[in-house]
Amino acid sequence: MTDEALVLEAARRSGMLEPGRSVVVLLSGGQDSVCLLDVAVRLCGPEAVHALHVNYRLRAGAAQDERHCAQLCRSAGVALHIERPWPRRRGNLQAWAREVRYRAAERLAAGSGASIAVAHTATDQAETVLYRLAASPGRRALLGMRAREGAVIRPLLAVSREQTAAYCRSRGLAWRDDETNRSDRYARARVRGRLLPALSAVHPAAGANLLRTVELLRDEAEVLDAMVDAELADGGGIAIERLAALPPALRRLVARRMAEDAAGRPAPDAARRVDEIVAVGKRRERASLHLGGGLRALLDRGQLRFSAGAALPRWRGWRADLTARGRASAGRLPPRAG
Repeated sequence: MTDEALVLEAARRSGMLEPGRSVVVLLSGGQDSVCLLDVAVRLCGPEAVHALHVNYRLRAGAAQDERHCAQLCRSAGVALHIERPWPRRRGNLQAWAREVRYRAAERLAAGSGASIAVAHTATDQAETVLYRLAASPGRRALLGMRAREGAVIRPLLAVSREQTAAYCRSRGLAWRDDETNRSDRYARARVRGRLLPALSAVHPAAGANLLRTVELLRDEAEVLDAMVDAELADGGGIAIERLAALPPALRRLVARRMAEDAAGRPAPDAARRVDEIVAVGKRRERASLHLGGGLRALLDRGQLRFSAGAALPRWRGWRADLTARGRASAGRLPPRAG
């Protein structure tokens, strides 16, 4: 099978791009997004595809990138939407650019039920896992990007960057190169230019082995998620004694799930401090343990729940807030249970 046929078949098998299904393609003009646009047109039909290009006006070649995307969309018969945000010069530029891009895509897709297609490849997956592993501890760092996250889809996640380039060459599609992808200024570029080649020098199958590990861990994560679901099936909280009896790994996962459901955001401190929470729950009848960002673990007569409210709980005239050092920062604590 040629690389062109392989890429097209991988996208078809993903089930994310189907005839007539509306999709917004994030189009930078690079080889991966050019490949994705062409694949989406072939599988969904040009009338179902909208392209979004964000011209951040931060690079010397930004205007040429925009013109290139416009020409591609004219040739493909696809509607192109262009965003030109006011350039930001300070702070985390990559995080800002990502937020601008996804917000624009969400506005474009709103009301139509369109998916938002991103051209992440297996190569991007490997880089993401390595970067997250270096930057943050925990199992989630090894799970990589999901093929589908809400409205966001990644139909090319099973093919490599080399294969998207071969696809474009086979289809006669030109693309634009972003020189910042090779700059050591950004951590992702250092992973791409140094770390992945170093791993491949250790073993030629390093990249493939990494991706296979991600697949296996995702399968195992489904099992762990089911176990957490079973522990929280009753809803509303969990008994401290039950939480204490769980294996340490499952205890951390249960606490993290409860905290994140309450906060609506990642809450790594809940897992990191679960043993402290359990110890306080065994000693005190009622207490509130501050986890930062307005999130608290609430302990009430042997039951644990989490709250993201700004106010501290009030029970029978007293209020308590345990800091990271386990001391009361307000009010007085009730007597030790037992």
